[in-house]
This record gives sequence, C-alpha cells and structure tokens, in this order.
Amino acid sequence: MDFSWSDEQLELYRSIASFAQKELNDHTVEHDHAGIFPRDLWRKAAEFGILGLPFPEEYGGSGQDILTTLFALEALGYGCRDNGLIFGLNAQMWAVQTPIVRYGSDAQKQAYLPKLISGAWIGAHGMTEPDAGSDAFALSTAAVKRGDRYVLNGTKIFTSNAPTADLFLIFATMNRKRGFMGITAFLIDKGTPGLSVSKPIEKMGLRTSPMGEVVLENCEVGPDQRLGREGNGGTIFKHSMMWERCSILASYVGTMQRQIEVCTRYAKERRQFDSPIGAFQAVSHRIVDMKVRLESARLLLYRAGWLRARGEEAGMEVAMAKLYLSEAAVQNALDAIQVHGGYGYTTEFGIERELRDAVGGRLYSGTSEIQKELIAGALGL
Repeated sequence: MDFSWSDEQLELYRSIASFAQKELNDHTVEHDHAGIFPRDLWRKAAEFGILGLPFPEEYGGSGQDILTTLFALEALGYGCRDNGLIFGLNAQMWAVQTPIVRYGSDAQKQAYLPKLISGAWIGAHGMTEPDAGSDAFALSTAAVKRGDRYVLNGTKIFTSNAPTADLFLIFATMNRKRGFMGITAFLIDKGTPGLSVSKPIEKMGLRTSPMGEVVLENCEVGPDQRLGREGNGGTIFKHSMMWERCSILASYVGTMQRQIEVCTRYAKERRQFDSPIGAFQAVSHRIVDMKVRLESARLLLYRAGWLRARGEEAGMEVAMAKLYLSEAAVQNALDAIQVHGGYGYTTEFGIERELRDAVGGRLYSGTSEIQKELIAGALGL
C-alpha cells in the first residue's frame, strides 16, 4: 500500500473540508433537536459533487476511484458536523446508486442516476422488515407475477431517507423456499399506487436523516421497474452492502480527527488546580487512546478500500473495518465528552450529539455482532 496522497487528492480533501465547514453547518443543533431534514444542504452537497464522487461522468459523477472517494468522505466528516446529513448521502450513494450502476439497464441508469447524483431526487433502500433485520433474507414482502407485471405486498421498516424519497429500491421474495435465490429487486417511484410511507420515526441520533416505514399494498409495477434478473435480488443486496460497509463510515475518520483537535485545544486551555488539564495523565492519556483508535481505524478502512480497488472481494477486511470503526467512533465520542466534563454533556458544545450519532454505526449496514460473524466465517469458524 502507498500511504501518500497525490496533490490532486490533497486538494480535493481541502476543498471538501472547506466547503463543508462553510456551507453545511448552519443550524445543526436546531435541526437535530427538531429532527429537521435539511434538503437545502443536501442540494448544496450534491451540487458540489459529493453524491457523484465514484460514479460515471456520463451520469453527472466525477468517476473517482474508491480510495479517493474514501478520502473525500473523510474530509466531509472532518468539515461537516451534521452526521445525519452525511449518513443520508452515504445511504443513497451505496445502497441505491451503486446497485443501479452495476445492475441497472441503460434506460434505468439514464432515468435515475442523473436525478439522484444532482440532488434533484432522493433515493431509499428498502430491505429491513419488522421480522427481517440481521436475518436480512427472511423477507415476508412478496412479489407475485401476474402476466408480465408484479404485484408487491409487505412492509419495510427503518428505511433511511424514506419520508423524503422520490425513488425506492425494494427487495421482495418471489419464492420463500429458495431463500437468498428467491429475492428480486424493484425500482419504484414515489406516488406509485399502493406505495405509502410513514412519518419520520423518532430516534436517538442521526436525527436529521429521516427514517420511516414503507408499506406496499397491491403495488403493481412493470418489468421495466425490475432491477436485474428475477431471483438476483440477494446478489444485488450483497454487492451494495459490501460497498456500503467499506465506505459508509469513512466520514467518521474525519469526525474523530476533528474531535481529537477539539479535545487537544480544550485540554490546553481549560485550567484546574492551577494547571491546564492536559498536564494530567488522566486527560492526556485519554486523548492518546483516541488518537490510537483513530489511526487504527484509518488503516483498516484504507486497507479494505485498497483491496476493493484491486478487485478483491475482501469480505473479512471490510467487516473488520466496519466493526472497528463503528466501535471506535462510539468510544472516542465518549472520551471527548469526558475530556470536556460537564460542558461535554451539554447540547451547546455538540459533543453529546456526536455520541448519539455514532451509536447508529454499530447497528446499520449490519450490527457489530453480524460483522463478528462474518469475520468468524472467513476464519473458518
């Protein structure tokens, strides 16, 4: 692995971090408190090129390689304090746009990708169900074929972006006995008869990223709305999850870097017992632990990205990166609160929000327990 970045990559990092600091941090505390989705900031991020980073230029993207994309997302996390906005952007990029690029027809790519990448449309990925979470393929949402059309019935839950989405990627089973091989994916536009969406679900963190329930009641779609072949939905899901797990937490590397800088400044400025609190090992060693976690997470992330760039599946490495990064983000946020003491517990400083946001990383895109199962399986256990 080459640990250096080119001048172009460094300039991209600086430009994204600067853009995010100046344009994406307005009213973050108020938006989080009220659970407001900042669609104007979503459009700004899209217009800057965030949603198009790794996607083909012909659809409005910039065609960046995966390592450059991860570095750019790290910059986004460093500059933007709205983790909900970043999460929503990532959810669309990896769980909606990526499968369309890989499995979509030319007509589907032309119809959807320019709208999604430009920010004109928002996409949602519907897999999780009330009884199918970690056991992702135990779906009850069913697609029945009638002639050349499909009728879908079922419920999706915890669907990110759903309350604001214009396009839904829905997974449904056509043959439960076939399990993984019986699943088919569909692209369904907002407003399609039989598709309805709940109000945003209140949640602990990532509150600016709306999450809702999607209900399908005799929702009829045509063959042009099927993504890929019949029975290929499981493969499509696994492909998108591999990219999502590799990439969705890259922004937390930037967030943890910013947290360390904030904590270091505070530890130098805050005085107790006639000394800066950074002079006490209880504080300085805590920040050291934060730094070690950050650099360990960074290495795991970019190694997984490097392997993916080489065309390797890297399932174990991706799972390790997702597992460690998500756990490190939670612990670093806890340590940042502890360094700031009572101030860190207040809403004003914004540190408690980053803890609430980080907890979600242990759950979405496969829980920490699922990542351990994947790693154990790769080890032959």
